[in-house]
Amino acid sequence: QVQLVESGGGLVQPGGTLRLSCAASGFTVSTYAMRWYRQAPGKGRELVAHITSTVHSTNYGDSVKGRFTISRDNAKNTVYLQMNSLKPEDTAMYYCSALNSLYTYWGQGTQVTVSS
Repeated sequence: QVQLVESGGGLVQPGGTLRLSCAASGFTVSTYAMRWYRQAPGKGRELVAHITSTVHSTNYGDSVKGRFTISRDNAKNTVYLQMNSLKPEDTAMYYCSALNSLYTYWGQGTQVTVSS
């Protein structure tokens, strides 16, 4: 059974850090590009970060550049999102996604709330 399970979300103060994890099962992430998206209440889904399957090239949304880092550990079949210097506007549900030319898989999401 294909599954993506996000974890690591929570409540953090502005300026704080969180590390999200996305653990995959039922398929091998090394052959998939991986992405993190987020969706805040009343807003559309926003692409946060992308990492390719081969050379591990990365891309980021403008709102998170310089603060967030996506990485992958193929041996653990897991992708991470390191989030630094968090701002209240980063508050959202964060989802990971795995995609290749044939399939796209989604996790159930993990909530990140940035508030004092």
